[in-house]
Amino acid sequence: MQQQMVVTRRQTPARRVPSGVPVDIPEGEFVNIRQSLGGNYTVTWQGNMLRIDGTDADAIGCEPEKLDFTDDGSGRVQEAQVWAALETIYDPEIPINLVSLGLIYKVEVEGGQVSIDMTLTAPGCGMGPVLVSDVEYRVGKVPNVAKVVVNLVFDPPWSREMMSEEAQLEAGLFF
Repeated sequence: MQQQMVVTRRQTPARRVPSGVPVDIPEGEFVNIRQSLGGNYTVTWQGNMLRIDGTDADAIGCEPEKLDFTDDGSGRVQEAQVWAALETIYDPEIPINLVSLGLIYKVEVEGGQVSIDMTLTAPGCGMGPVLVSDVEYRVGKVPNVAKVVVNLVFDPPWSREMMSEEAQLEAGLFF
């Protein structure tokens, strides 16, 4: 996608890069779409670089990503839906989802709270806060999730062997 200037069609939730701090862009504001990667959009607005989730892409005139989770009426969080939500989150620099990259170590569901242990490809990854906010945002869309707690862990350290074979092939690392 080439850079393009658009006007927001509605108030748009975004997250500041790289801190992950939530920001609301008002309706009728000019934003510059810098890139589209992994279903999300990186934009600049008022001198800030922001990330707009693909589920909110309609606010900038793009096709929104649909997360379609059915509430089974039990009032419980379905762990399979949490994993499905995690598979829709892509590393901002490598267009491979976090599950296939091997960055998700553990998911625990207790009542309406979902706790996730995840790592980063490198401990000093500047996009860590953005990835954490992506996880909180997307998993929060699963029915009956009241709270998402993301624990960044670095033991064991991530290595390419943690990637799925498909992810290694896509990244050109499988040989």
